[in-house]
Amino acid sequence: MSMRSNANKNIIYSLILLLLVAVVYLYRQNQQKPAEEILEQTIGRVSISGSTMGTTYRVVYMDAQERDFKKEVDSLLLVFNQSLSTYIPESEISRFNNADTLVFDLPYFYPVLQASKEIYQKTEGAFDPTVGPLVNLWGFGPGGPQLKDSVNIQNMLSLVDYNSIVFDSNRVIKRKPGMYLDFSAVAKGYGVDVVAEYLASKGIENMLVEIGGELSAKGVNERGELWKVGINRPEELGNADDIFSIIALDNQAMATSGNYRNYYEADGIKISHTINPATGRPVKHGLLSATVLAANCMKADALATGMMVMGVEKSIALQQKEGGFELFLIYNDEQGQLKTFASEGLIPFLSFPHD
Repeated sequence: MSMRSNANKNIIYSLILLLLVAVVYLYRQNQQKPAEEILEQTIGRVSISGSTMGTTYRVVYMDAQERDFKKEVDSLLLVFNQSLSTYIPESEISRFNNADTLVFDLPYFYPVLQASKEIYQKTEGAFDPTVGPLVNLWGFGPGGPQLKDSVNIQNMLSLVDYNSIVFDSNRVIKRKPGMYLDFSAVAKGYGVDVVAEYLASKGIENMLVEIGGELSAKGVNERGELWKVGINRPEELGNADDIFSIIALDNQAMATSGNYRNYYEADGIKISHTINPATGRPVKHGLLSATVLAANCMKADALATGMMVMGVEKSIALQQKEGGFELFLIYNDEQGQLKTFASEGLIPFLSFPHD
């Protein structure tokens, strides 16, 4: 009886042990559920889109309440454009361009002036919002394509000098009458930041905001993964859906600038939309596109524009000297071969779909 009793006890102990192991296993399995399953159970996916700044926007975010912020985003962007759009005659920037001074009515002019000053200095003038008259002269402003002679270019160059724009938190002043500000190279990025900040103020933690190809990513997508975005193949006749590379954004903003699509031809000459503020003429070098990742999209947008003026070597040198942003360049070498450069911090987040 004693041996049978001990055997029964051993069986009971074994069953209890197996039960405990099973409970622990199930608990751990539950704790290790894929992030996407947890998100799908707790967060709803919302997508909104619309038009702004002569292009389109798209916002995707996760919200347990599945709130639709389209009306609020549209209203926000409408006010934003009333401050910074050169295509709106009564906007703040248009009024400033027609005068010598402006007292700010809206909250957007001063921050973009500050950020532009920083990037102007970092790029040694390669990014310069006062290049507007030359942008218009070469046909990329509100007036449309027009090719002017070298005399006009030399006359306009005296008005390209961001140091002659003086501002504080209340007003902005021109030191040279006739100067013209154009924030088209940074406005989309700034608009992305403004929309992202608004959604964050509403408690949204996971989002992807895109305006005209400039982006800001926060948190993760509905599958619990970092937001992934594609960079187009830089070919003049390339398909817009032909993805050259993919970048995973870890709470970062991204902007890409390139010359391979935004151009026109006049008298058999291909005119690039990137104007060198130092020469007043379209750039000519092997850099096809510059993609910048930074903490905010306004900075990324301005840097990407500046790098299209600077070219490959100077852009790489700036990133390695300054830090604070990541860089991906696509360019043609001296033999015309397609090459790429990725900064060290970007490499773990970069992939090529055709590899």
